[in-house]
Amino acid sequence: MAKLKCPTCGTSFDAEDSDAMPFCSPRCKQIDLRRWLTEEIGMPVDAEDDDRAEGFPDNISDDDQLQ
Repeated sequence: MAKLKCPTCGTSFDAEDSDAMPFCSPRCKQIDLRRWLTEEIGMPVDAEDDDRAEGFPDNISDDDQLQ
């Protein structure tokens, strides 16, 4: 099978030999999980899009929020 590159450490490995696909080892898989959980990495989010997804109206000013 083709060699793959581990997204955590960059090591080339055979996918058939890995128990932690798409990582080369369980250790690299845990490192990646820690990075997500500590928000060291994450998905980019546009704050305006995030507010609309939460159901907040677009036309609230700062003064309206305090009342």
